[in-house]
Amino acid sequence: MDKLMNMREFADRAGAPEATARYWVHIGAAPKSAKIGRRRMFRESDVEAWLDAHFESSATPAAS
Repeated sequence: MDKLMNMREFADRAGAPEATARYWVHIGAAPKSAKIGRRRMFRESDVEAWLDAHFESSATPAAS
């Protein structure tokens, strides 16, 4: 079972302020999440996949 991350943990893992992470959720740019009670939670595997996708999309070709 995946570890669940709260908003602060997600922001820390993404290297962003918590306010930025909340904005990403608001505009739909954050990884999949769910409200559990009053807290927004993220699956660790979804956060890692989201980060990997950002690295893949921003990768530049190696110079020859």
